[in-house]
Amino acid sequence: MEPGRSSGGVSPARDRPAGSSAVLPSYGAGSSQPDPRSGTGPPVAKVRRVDLSQAAFLAAAGFLGGGVNAVAGGGSLIVFPALVATGFGTLAANVTNSIALWPGSVGVVLGFRPELHGQRSRVTVLAAVAAAGSAVGCVLLLATPENTFDAVVPYLVLFASLLLAAQPRIARRLGQPSADHREGARVLYPAVLLAAVYGGYFGGALGVILLGTLALTVRDTLRRLNALKGVLQLAVATVTVLLFGLFGPVDWAAVATIAPTALLGGFVGARTARRLNDQALRWCVVVFGLVVAVLLVLRG
Repeated sequence: MEPGRSSGGVSPARDRPAGSSAVLPSYGAGSSQPDPRSGTGPPVAKVRRVDLSQAAFLAAAGFLGGGVNAVAGGGSLIVFPALVATGFGTLAANVTNSIALWPGSVGVVLGFRPELHGQRSRVTVLAAVAAAGSAVGCVLLLATPENTFDAVVPYLVLFASLLLAAQPRIARRLGQPSADHREGARVLYPAVLLAAVYGGYFGGALGVILLGTLALTVRDTLRRLNALKGVLQLAVATVTVLLFGLFGPVDWAAVATIAPTALLGGFVGARTARRLNDQALRWCVVVFGLVVAVLLVLRG
């Protein structure tokens, strides 16, 4: 899903919607201040005025992004382009995107509360694993060249989508996984850790990858696994928000515009996903993942 994030003057800007994004300040004509949209000069966290039409556009993008994250994952592919379309540079858009969508992850978890009943032990352990992986991904983002990882991202999303589509057939051949996550820990924990590293580094369609991983390693209904996926996404997002909120050029006016609608969209999306049967939910996620993979290939 999403282009790379960057933290201040530490690392080059990444052109991907998965990270933190920031809306850039406006500078008057002839200003000697560096323009973050040009990618030059140190990142500066300022607030620019957003007109009413832009605010409405970004608010709508936030609602859709929060809803998509609840059902499938990939909301940054909606919010990041919306920020860029309204004139923000990729560095600023990346930072603001990540922070503005964080409330949407909270909304997802709130909307899935009934499906989370009885999953406390899974949630506690796997959320800790996801947070650790996300921190590693953030460090890798700051320390490695963009092309090292970004070239394989579309194929990871494609693989996860096809994996989820084939999961019932694979399960019949291999046998159903255990309902106790601890019995499959040797496979499940490293898989979630690697997915979270991906989430901290890139984040695009992370929900598709997590759900595909959980469906193959934990026996439960897809709706309950989707709720668990929402908690893991929140753990990953919280780490990226803390790191890039501290070190990135955040535009808090854009965050204030997008965040409330992302929260509402995440809650509404979760309530909608709860009404989908496993088959419908599976194919919603698979189709969305395939579309995302194609867009990422074309974008590259």
